[in-house]
Amino acid sequence: MATRSFAGTVNAPDFPEDLEWVNTNRPLSMADLRGKLVVLDFWTYC
Repeated sequence: MATRSFAGTVNAPDFPEDLEWVNTNRPLSMADLRGKLVVLDFWTYC
């Protein structure tokens, strides 16, 4: 089975400057997350 690497094929945009962060002491950037596994948890109040 052949494997393909998608690293570097699509650049994600950086986060907006006025974004509100939870459970972190400073805003993050895409450069801070490069090379790390990131889990996104989306939730909402109904």
